[in-house]
Amino acid sequence: MIGLISATAAGAAARDRLAAAWPSRTRVYDGSVADAVRRAFAECDQLVCFLATGAVVRLVAPLLGDKTSDPGIVCVDEAGRFAVSLVGGHGGGANELAREVGEVLGAAPVVTTATDAVGVPGLDTLGFPVEGDVAGVTRALLDGEPVGLSAELAWPLPPLPVTDEGVCTIRVTDRLAPAADREVVLRPPSLVVGVGASSGAPVDEVLGLVEDALREAGLSVRSVGELATVDAKAGEPGIVGAAERLGVPLVTYAADELARVDVPNPSGAPLAAVGTPSVAEAAALVGGGELLVPKRKSQRADGRPAMATCAVVRRVARGRLAVVGLGPGARDLLTPRAKEELRRASVLVGLDQYVDQIRDLLRPGTRVLESGLGAEEERARTAVAEARRGQAVALIGSGDAGVYAMASPALAEASDDIDVVGVPGVTAALAAGAILGAPLGHDHVSISLSDLHTPWEVIERRVRAAAEADIVVTFYNPRSRGRDWQLPKALAILAEHREPRTPVGVVRNASRPDESSRLTSLSALDPATVDMMTVVTVGNTATRDIAGRMVTPRGYRWQETAG
Repeated sequence: MIGLISATAAGAAARDRLAAAWPSRTRVYDGSVADAVRRAFAECDQLVCFLATGAVVRLVAPLLGDKTSDPGIVCVDEAGRFAVSLVGGHGGGANELAREVGEVLGAAPVVTTATDAVGVPGLDTLGFPVEGDVAGVTRALLDGEPVGLSAELAWPLPPLPVTDEGVCTIRVTDRLAPAADREVVLRPPSLVVGVGASSGAPVDEVLGLVEDALREAGLSVRSVGELATVDAKAGEPGIVGAAERLGVPLVTYAADELARVDVPNPSGAPLAAVGTPSVAEAAALVGGGELLVPKRKSQRADGRPAMATCAVVRRVARGRLAVVGLGPGARDLLTPRAKEELRRASVLVGLDQYVDQIRDLLRPGTRVLESGLGAEEERARTAVAEARRGQAVALIGSGDAGVYAMASPALAEASDDIDVVGVPGVTAALAAGAILGAPLGHDHVSISLSDLHTPWEVIERRVRAAAEADIVVTFYNPRSRGRDWQLPKALAILAEHREPRTPVGVVRNASRPDESSRLTSLSALDPATVDMMTVVTVGNTATRDIAGRMVTPRGYRWQETAG
């Protein structure tokens, strides 16, 4: 919950705007400002104070404990010009909150954390538990000193400016060994603990068994990613409580699914009780991985029968492939989600000219694999191969990566051994349509006129079908120096079914500095004025030129009424 505190009418107005935008995330604190700050500090995860930073500093100074437990605090000035991350930039999420507040209120976020200022991810913001000399290793990164990466586990990490060896080390491991001097240990969620329990098993017995099993195997409890069990035990208080105290999700599986998992220690007792010969081992192994701790039982001091079992598996690290659409070219049409994925990826794969568009958004340490035109399949194979090596990869394409771009070859190459995330982008058709007016107001289709990968006979059949169905058509790849007859042929097919005055929109380099557009007609369009940087949109029989804008009505009934 985010506590909102203000002292003046101007501050209250901005406060109320934020509360209206985030009704489920915020709570307004009224009354004395000092009392409101104290209550919000104790009750909320984050605070937004519409006060001077000096006033907030004096009010919260006596309340501060440490960076791991203090709430994140953001200050917004009376004029709503700035959202200042004041306390808990990383641990309390104040840096990100400042950015979010800025988006809602139109304020400039002010973030002074050193890592954010230079684009290096904070070691305590990677989403993993972190141990060791965080401040010292971070200082080395900021000062440009060589920092080594020792990855005992291949796990997708954001970009870090690291080398094979250095004066400091970042170690990625689920082993129990503590951090050495000038070392940071990252604990990835690599361990799955399968748990079985008799009805009424105490949470302390379940939790104690899990912690003992991990410690004796030399494994860190902070690398436990989930507890797993059978569906029949989804509400078992001892198991539910153990997951809550460990701070991990509880995942459950159907008994028949667990019964199909090959385990080293099956038993008749769980088969009779819940319908599977194994709960702990099978639940841990169902997703694959290496069995590190076979089934073991809890031990009770009073000698009574054990009520809990557990097994530990190290899951196979899954690489991550984000297929990112960059939009038509303008920076403000690059989505926030796309920017986030570009900064998250440790490996970027893309066409060289697209890489140049966004190179300034990449974090230091990002490995860039770029190539020239005509190497789409090679780029797709490279991106998938890097993801299979456990990397966090971004594969970029223009517009929307799923429209005549890189998503298709990448997903044709990928299998279910990596995680794939699609990030939509503004397509050329949409960008051109917005410039022209509203040409896509009714049914529409996009057709590429490039016959490099598709036989012309197939393309012609599709154009003819669109013509006969009276559908608005947007032509991609309409004409190049080596392909100069396809566009005239396609226009001739459409002309068999549409009037010569049918509006046609021509947009070149949509959203880029040298953007140009014009509205013409099917009979007046000169194909020689079109190239590969152009999108051509041909209206249907209802499309009209209205005040110089290309408009396709949402329905014919609407058109008749409006006319």
